[in-house]
Formats: sequence, structure tokens, C-alpha cells
Amino acid sequence: MNDALLQSDSMLSLSAEERPSEVRTRAALPRSMVGLVGESPALVDLFKIVDRVAHTDCTVLITGESGTGKELVARAVHQNSARKAGPLVTINCGAIPEALLESELFGHARGAFTGASGTRIGRIQAAQGGTLFLDEVGELPLSLQVKLLRVLQYKEYSPVGDGRVLSADVRIVAATNVDLERAVAEGTFREDLYYRLNVIHVRSPALRERSSDVPLLLNHFFDLATKRLGRMDLRAISAKARELLEQYAWPGNVRELENTIERAVLLAAGPEIEPSDLPDRVCGLRSAPQGGGSFALPNTGIDLRNAVESFENKLIQQALERTGWNKKQAAVLLGINRTTLVEMLKRKRIERAA
Repeated sequence: MNDALLQSDSMLSLSAEERPSEVRTRAALPRSMVGLVGESPALVDLFKIVDRVAHTDCTVLITGESGTGKELVARAVHQNSARKAGPLVTINCGAIPEALLESELFGHARGAFTGASGTRIGRIQAAQGGTLFLDEVGELPLSLQVKLLRVLQYKEYSPVGDGRVLSADVRIVAATNVDLERAVAEGTFREDLYYRLNVIHVRSPALRERSSDVPLLLNHFFDLATKRLGRMDLRAISAKARELLEQYAWPGNVRELENTIERAVLLAAGPEIEPSDLPDRVCGLRSAPQGGGSFALPNTGIDLRNAVESFENKLIQQALERTGWNKKQAAVLLGINRTTLVEMLKRKRIERAA
């Protein structure tokens, strides 16, 4: 689980005499933020919505960039709901091969397919009485989207190879970093499913939108990493390193920040983390991009959509050619899921030359 927003118990347990200003500030925060690091307006606004909708059974769609802690928002929804005594079951729709995803989600009967030697319950049944969190729901194949729609509309489903109709007593929370409206327009996501999921929409803010939380997160992840890695000899992050970390844009959001601090804790040789312990990109030493480094907008203007599409197509083609059309490896080079790449190839009609 990504604990990118979780706050250490020691910080929460400090008395008012030790940190009076922080205690007063956190006392006014939404109740669903208990145990979370951060108090920026963007984060507070998000969890105010969570406070208002958590007690209902309505479907919640969480959007936001990768690494912003969408799973922790889902957990807050569950833990502040009437279903908190029930299970919170997570399934990553983009991490499971399409051939197995239906069985993982709905379960299967014995003999439903080759290798199905016994009956298996799916994640829906495992989440009965609780919450089902569909992570990366934008990667759900079209063939399964209509079956999920049935769960949302009628609260029922059938396991693979089983004619029974089972009741789905679950609350659905979904998350994605995909633009679902665009996916609907491109035909890769069902419009009716989108509206069923998008009853309550909340957006997990990017770290650049909550930069005032970076110092708190730095302290939190430093404490976590030194304890986990046994580096109690490290005293702190030096002032110069902290300045670089606070000024960096964090395109990978909280997950990138956490990984960067863990790396620095591992590499640091002295009593403090220094700039030399940080990645080049954080220190502003990233090399210029190939091909001149900048693009001049023609005086006559451009068709932005076509230009972006063309650039995207060229990068995909290069990644495929560099990996000998190994889609999994190409997806890694592009920083996307294999399923996403496969869908893009279908949509763009990109095929390997004979």
C-alpha cells in the first residue's frame, strides 16, 4: 500500500504543550484527515468532501495524477463510512491480465475454464458488507465494463461459468489517472459506466498544488526511512538539500518524494543528507532533451491536438522498435501500463510492419 500521506503516530501524539500551533490547526481539519500528513488548502478541500459523502453509499470516483495518494483517499472514504467494520478490498484493474481479471473480480465456478480446478470467490464477494476499491478503473477492458455496470445498476453479478445471480452488497470507490471523458469520446470507456461511477467526483491534488505540505512530508518520510533502514546515525536533511527538495517540482508527486528520500537515506555517508545524495534531476542537473531542447511556435500557429498526437505516436513507435515490439518493455520505457499501451495501439491503429 502507498503510505504517502500517512502520518506517524509519534507526530499525532504530541501534546498541546509540545506543538500548540499544530494541535490547534489540525483540530480544525476535516475528521477524515486524521492520520494524514498535510494541511494545505487543496488537501483540506478534498477531505471536506470526503467528510460529507463518506457516510452515504454513493459511488465515488477519485481522479488525479499517479503518485498523489488516491488509494489513501479511498481508505479515508471507507474508514469514515457506515461500512468501516466491513472489509476494504482493492483490485488494480491495470495490473491483472485481461484473461484473469474477470475471474479475479467476479470469481469462477469449478471447471469454468482450463485450470479452474475449484470454485473461487471474486473480489466483489470478498468485499461483501464493505467497500470495493477499483484502482486504475480506466484500464478496465470494454468486455468487463458492461458487467461492472450491472453491479452498479442492479447490485448483482454472476461468477464466471456459474448461472447463479449473486447479490453485491458493496460500495464502489474507483480511481484513475486517465481522462475518462476523453476515453468515452474515443470509445475506450463506456459512457453509461462513466456516469454511474462519477456520482461523486473528487480530485487528489498534485504535490505542486500543495507545495506547503512538502516540508511536512520531508520530515515524515525521513523519519520513516531512517527507522526502516536502520540509519539512526542520520540526524537530519541539510539546509542546502532541503532547499533543493522544497524547490523541486515533483512530477512524480508524493510517491517520487518518498522514493527520493529513501534513496538519499541509503546513500548518505555523513550525519546529514546532502545535495550529493540527491538525484541529478532534483539538483537541477538534468540534461537537455534531445533534438534541440525547445520548440518554436510558428507565426502561423499549429494544430495543437494533431501536433501532440503526432509526437505521442513517434514516441510509441520508437519505444516499440527499441524493444523489438515487446509491448511490456515498451510500456516501461513510456512509463505506462501494458494494457494502456495495447489500447493506444488499437485506437491509433499502429501495427508492426510485415
